[in-house]
Amino acid sequence: MHKAKRALCALFAGLTVGVSAQAQDFQAGLRMITVPGAEPIPVALFYPTLSPAKAIPMGPFTPTVSMSGAPVSALKGLVLVSHGTGGSELGHHNLAERLAQHGYLVAALQHPRDNYRDRSLHATAAFFSERPKQVSRVLDALLAHPEWKDKIPSGRIGAIGHSAGGYTVVALGGGVADPSRMASHCKPPADDAVFCSLGGETAKQRVGEAAPVAADYAVADSRIRAVVTMAPLAVVFTEESLARIKVPMQIYTAERDTVLKGRYHGERLRTATPNAGFEQVDNAGHFAFMAQTNFPIAADAGDPGANPPGFDRQAFHRRLEQEVTAFFDRHLR
Repeated sequence: MHKAKRALCALFAGLTVGVSAQAQDFQAGLRMITVPGAEPIPVALFYPTLSPAKAIPMGPFTPTVSMSGAPVSALKGLVLVSHGTGGSELGHHNLAERLAQHGYLVAALQHPRDNYRDRSLHATAAFFSERPKQVSRVLDALLAHPEWKDKIPSGRIGAIGHSAGGYTVVALGGGVADPSRMASHCKPPADDAVFCSLGGETAKQRVGEAAPVAADYAVADSRIRAVVTMAPLAVVFTEESLARIKVPMQIYTAERDTVLKGRYHGERLRTATPNAGFEQVDNAGHFAFMAQTNFPIAADAGDPGANPPGFDRQAFHRRLEQEVTAFFDRHLR
């Protein structure tokens, strides 16, 4: 009897070691899909695989992935990624890779009409309603997808967003925009110069006769259970809606952010949601949360690959990737 018991214990110990070793051996797979519709949505899917990965240059980024490698049979959960205005589905590939290596399916979308090729949504009344709805459309598609629907554990869905994507995921978590706040915030003499020069000129268009009714800005998606928001656009949220947010949230701001000044955006969000985690990243600029680019890129808000003197983006990302993975491990159970 004792021998049998010891043998059983040894078997379970061996199984535990095997599962742990396999989890550490996951690589990040990558597939590109398109969610169909009147506005098709390109999506980069990162997922755990046992197929070998390699560095693959893709425009300004070089993800380390296994292209179309076979996915593992079980997933920890699903994390949706929303890029900033004018960005792309690969702008946070390193975060997506780390989450995939730890067992998550990651869906990073390219927002229709607000990406590096087309920013026509940016100047419309629908900007604050459409971005979150696009993320929900991707979620709908994955939960109905014949390959993925049975692998995504129920209730284990999170979201990450940067800049306008930071707005997007907070809105999905329950924040409600009042675009008139942006118009008021950017009245002279404004103290948020870059943001107001990029968005203030179109504020009147967003709240004019063609603007959606207030209810259209209530775009929360109850399927999303945890949110990480990085250098978020947050001045537009109503106080009442922020006070009602219940989903676990981690907020990051950048000390040297000149695009979205923290005191009007991320720090305001922190004050209104006192249960959220918060960090101001020392010496970081607005784009510190994006993957490092291979070459300089000209953009209205500055080069997303540039770093303040003395800031080591790669070292910061090693910590950020670990913290974000641990956050979802805690809250998507």
